Amino acid sequence: MTLRLFFHSDDLKANVEVLDCTPQENEFAVVLRATLFHPQGGGQPFDTGWIGESQVLRVVQDPDRIIHFVDRPVNPGMTQIRVDEQRRQFNTRMHSAGHLIGHLVQSMGWMPIKAHHWPGEGRVQFRPAESAQEIDVQTVQHGIEQWIAHDLPRLTSLREGAREIGFGELPAYGCGGTHVRSLKDLGRVTIASATQKKGTLSVHYSVD
Repeated sequence: MTLRLFFHSDDLKANVEVLDCTPQENEFAVVLRATLFHPQGGGQPFDTGWIGESQVLRVVQDPDRIIHFVDRPVNPGMTQIRVDEQRRQFNTRMHSAGHLIGHLVQSMGWMPIKAHHWPGEGRVQFRPAESAQEIDVQTVQHGIEQWIAHDLPRLTSLREGAREIGFGELPAYGCGGTHVRSLKDLGRVTIASATQKKGTLSVHYSVD
C-alpha cells in the first residue's frame, strides 16, 4: 500500500524510496513507498512533476498502490520527487471550490451526487431532497463569496479511518483530494450556470 503523503502534507518535494520500475510500452511504471502525487480520482485530475530526473506523465490508483508513469527509467532506492506546483495549485483550488458549491446547494435542500473538478469542466450535480429550494447563479455566487471573505480554514480529520475535509464551521466531506489551506487561497470562483435536466441540478463553475 502506497503511503499518501498528500493526505496530511502540502509539501511539493520529498525524498522517498523507489520500490519498482517496470517498462510499459513507451513509458515506465514506478511504484514508490510513499508519494506526494495525487492520482486521478475523486473528480480531481492527477498531479504531474518529476521523480528524480524522470518526468511524471500521469498517476493512477491501483487497488492497493499508486502507479506513476514516467518518461524514462528510475533506479530503485532513495530519490527526490517534485510535484508541479502550478498544476497542483489549480487542481486544489478547483476541488475546494467544488466543496463550497456542494455545501451551499446542499444547505438549500439538494443532495450532491457527483462532482467533476477538471479545468474547463468544473461542475457539481445534485438531486432534490424534500425541501429543495429554487437555485440560481446569483444565490450560489453570493453564498460562496461570503465564505471566501471570511477566509475559513481547512480542517482535516479522520472518521472511522476515513479522511474528511471541512472548512471552518462547515460540515466535513469524506475526501481523498487536495484542498487549499484557507479559503482566501481560492482566488476568484465564478458560477457559470445552474441548470436542471431530468431531475438533476448541475452547477458549473471555474476558478481564475
